[in-house]
Order: sequence, then structure tokens, then C-alpha cells
Amino acid sequence: MNGWAPSTVTREVIVQLVAPGDGSVSLPVVLHYDTADPYAVHATFRTGQGDGVSWVFARELLTVGVQRPAGDGDVRVWPSWNGASEVVFIGLTSPDGEALLQAATSEMVDFLARSYALCPQGQECSHLDLDRAIEALLAS
Repeated sequence: MNGWAPSTVTREVIVQLVAPGDGSVSLPVVLHYDTADPYAVHATFRTGQGDGVSWVFARELLTVGVQRPAGDGDVRVWPSWNGASEVVFIGLTSPDGEALLQAATSEMVDFLARSYALCPQGQECSHLDLDRAIEALLAS
């Protein structure tokens, strides 16, 4: 064994951007978790324009949100059903507008489980590099 262990999880999922009325648009999203930022999940929405639109969510918010409504403010997450399928809704609000996204619960749970395999809940602080964070703050 070489002692190497992965420190990131990346998964692309297709979400539905829920449009007014009965419409929706499929939108690829890359979810990324890195133990160097152990409390966060980075989501990049591929809009077809440049590098896409990025949001950062608390991993805990997504974890709670697949089971019951969570969050207030800019990001809200709650479970629901679409026909016979379990889904998760993610509501995003910014000064530029609002978006309502629908994702398959199974894909979100799989991604979260893989992130917790790298960094179990409650162990996030052991992955923080406080010296590097302080250096970055002092350099800015």
C-alpha cells in the first residue's frame, strides 16, 4: 500500500430546473466535496455559458434536507415526491433571481454517503488546516 487516500468526491447529476407552470429544464450539476473544506459541498451548474454558476452549500444542510425541510435564507432544501420517485428540492435565492431545482434523492444520498466515507460527521475539524487558513487571512 502506498498510503494514498482520496480526499475528494465529485459526481455529476442531472437536476430539473423547475420553470413556471408545468415546465422544467434538465441541467447538469457537478457536486464536489473536498476534505480540505470539510463543511462544504461545491455545486457547479453547467449552464452552457463559460464555467457555469457555482454555489457552496453546507454539507449538513443537504444531509438534513434529504430527510426534512432545512435552511432559511439563500438556500433551502426539502424532500418530496414526484410520482413514485423520491426527490429533493433545492431553492436558491440571490440578488440576481431565484431558482427551484429538483434532484433524485438517491443520487444526493449516494454523493453524501461518499463524502461521509472520506470525512465522517463530527470529524470535520480534524481535516481543517488552521495554519494555512490564518496565513491566507493575513496575506489578504
